[in-house]
Amino acid sequence: MLKIFKYLNWKEWAMSALSLIFIVAQVWLSLKLPDYMSTVTRLTQTPNSAISNIWLNGGYMLLCALGSFISAIIVGYLAARISASFAQRLRSILFDKVDSFSMEELNRFSTSSLITRSTNDITQVQMFIVMALQVAIRAPIMAVWALTKILGKGASFVYIVGIALIIVIAMVTFLMIKVIPKFRIMQVLTDNITRVTRENLTGLRVVKAYNADKYQEKKFEEANEELTATQMYTNRAMSIMNPLMTIIMNGLSLAIYWVGAYMIAAAAMMDKLTIFSNMVVFSSYAIQVIMSFMMLIMIFIMLPRATVAANRINEVLDTEPNIIEGERTSGNPDSIGEVTFKNVSFAYPGSAAPVLENISFSAKHGETVAFIGSTGSGKSTLINLIPRFFDTTEGEVLIDGVNVKEYKLENLLDKIGYVPQQSVLFKGTVESNVAYGDNGKVAYSKDAVNKAIEIAQATEFIQDMDGDLDASISQGGANISGGQKQRISIARAICRNPEIYIFDDSFSALDYKTDRVLRTALKEETSHVTSIIVAQRIGTIIDADQIIVLDEGKIVGKGKHKELLKSCKIYKEIAMSQLSEEELA
Repeated sequence: MLKIFKYLNWKEWAMSALSLIFIVAQVWLSLKLPDYMSTVTRLTQTPNSAISNIWLNGGYMLLCALGSFISAIIVGYLAARISASFAQRLRSILFDKVDSFSMEELNRFSTSSLITRSTNDITQVQMFIVMALQVAIRAPIMAVWALTKILGKGASFVYIVGIALIIVIAMVTFLMIKVIPKFRIMQVLTDNITRVTRENLTGLRVVKAYNADKYQEKKFEEANEELTATQMYTNRAMSIMNPLMTIIMNGLSLAIYWVGAYMIAAAAMMDKLTIFSNMVVFSSYAIQVIMSFMMLIMIFIMLPRATVAANRINEVLDTEPNIIEGERTSGNPDSIGEVTFKNVSFAYPGSAAPVLENISFSAKHGETVAFIGSTGSGKSTLINLIPRFFDTTEGEVLIDGVNVKEYKLENLLDKIGYVPQQSVLFKGTVESNVAYGDNGKVAYSKDAVNKAIEIAQATEFIQDMDGDLDASISQGGANISGGQKQRISIARAICRNPEIYIFDDSFSALDYKTDRVLRTALKEETSHVTSIIVAQRIGTIIDADQIIVLDEGKIVGKGKHKELLKSCKIYKEIAMSQLSEEELA
């Protein structure tokens, strides 16, 4: 838990120190009240006491109460400021950290877990900081200070408080042993319910299509009931605290007055007033001590869950990305746009068998190189090595004649226009999605956006949308079709004006006519740019300068369409399954 506080900045530490000053002032003023109360009690019981003295001490009591109230408000304000700014910065740090992860690190943490860590876990830490600054610091100071004041008020009274404290400590220890493990489980169950909810929302079309509403409801209910049962267990255990503390506090007051009554009855007439005054003061101090322990119990209730949350946040922040960027900002001027694989092999972390084995090829400047093969042959994995989503297990990937590991990631990615297999759009407008992020070599302009949209054959449907370029795109592009999403994704890559295009099965949602027209327009516009294409359809890659056939992670064919029909059995089988003999001829 303490480890996460290293992310506090100097202003927050300064405000924490200032709040400590006001906490000490608040405690001192609170503990001065019983002293003035003792004086007022003694004056009221002493014959011929001046009424002005009673009013004066009563005024001091009011000033102490007012000063304590103002100090508490200031401490509360400072605690809120510290916790809110800390949580804001921690969310930003966590977001930036996750953003720096490669696919390997992202696969280590589930998406639902990362969402929970960025929201619920940070909220738990934020709430704990608020309570810690107001209670965890104040309670021990109050308890120790009050105990020092009551030690000289009578051994009998001290024994009573000691017994009460032993009961409180034993009760808290027992409950913590029972409850702390459940708090750890609760965070995992929160991840689980986030995962189930996210799956249901993102896969709603499939759920509806398969009449799986009841199945999903049952799945959610199981996760919900498991979380609820754990929460009920912890809440029931903690709910015992309040009535027990009330019984202890009332019992303590009763015991003090009961013992005090016997002491007053047995004392000499001159000592009765002193004992009575001490009893009143001691009762107030004893309640302060017990209240301090009660406040600490509130912290103990929050601490286990906040500790688990902090550990989960630290787990993400302490994860070092495996992708270490180099220092180069550019490649060899004589090799601009070239992509070369030299004896590349790759295996996913924890996998026994490699996905790719001994892959070697070269894509020259302006060439179109296409990859085809059966599902699971390693096509998408291969092209993911170019932008360093993963790093090779063996061999080298070169861009512009330089190993991709030697580039700064920003400069490497500026060379690439990437269109993923699953089109990803962001909430905003058509324009903001096409001109998304840093456009690399080209400054953002509407002309560049319009040109990219025209090449991607997206002009017609965008003009039909309400607002044209300003038309709204919902999260994930849920308000447009799959083909429209693909064309906007392709336009985004074109708008970037890169050296290298990577199309990961990015034409699959297009009809054959649109596919053909789009590729023709793309070829005319990007004849000077290297294109890497992964496709399932022969028609998409038939005109490629080089077609590479993959099977079980190995290259089994390399050449142009007509060459492969003669030399590669697997390619011919794929071609014959999609095209007629006339088309093949």
